[in-house]
Amino acid sequence: MKHLSRLFLIIILGSMLIPAAGAENPEVLIKTELGDITIEIYEKEAPITASNFLKYVDEGRYKDGCFYRVVTMENQPNNDIKIEVIQGGLSAETRGNMLAPIEHETTDRTGILHKNGVISMARSKPGTASSEFFICVGDQPELDGGGKRNPDGQGFSAFGKVIKGMDVVKKIHQQPVDGQILNPRIKIFSITRVE
Repeated sequence: MKHLSRLFLIIILGSMLIPAAGAENPEVLIKTELGDITIEIYEKEAPITASNFLKYVDEGRYKDGCFYRVVTMENQPNNDIKIEVIQGGLSAETRGNMLAPIEHETTDRTGILHKNGVISMARSKPGTASSEFFICVGDQPELDGGGKRNPDGQGFSAFGKVIKGMDVVKKIHQQPVDGQILNPRIKIFSITRVE
């Protein structure tokens, strides 16, 4: 009986040391007028980019943001390397909420490739990403380090993945556009952490 009590105590104490499943990576909920998208954020793999995005989320900086750009196979006639993404973040009216740009974390450094549903930071030159993000529709290897979509070959900084709501991403991807600009834009009601 004594041994059983000890064994029981060891099992209880041991289970307290094991983190709860799913608690390792934070998740965020993007509520849009077309539905909800849940993203798992890879803080350990992409600490700079993930921390930046979560700061925007925690400080409510994406309030009144939107999805405003859709890139499809049909609307990039001047690009030899074609991609498919939806892009969002702050609207033109809320750009005053932007934080300073962050260091560029390449996919070679993080190991996070631009697969279907991966979220990544939009940028011009390396080190200019701040608030704007995009979600991949299908695998987009030309956005990885060494890819040819960006002339500098350094790719984009991926930092998480859609774990629920890919149907909403695809729905946004199919909305009417003027060129690559959504018309109308798709409102983001909120981006918050999932508790």
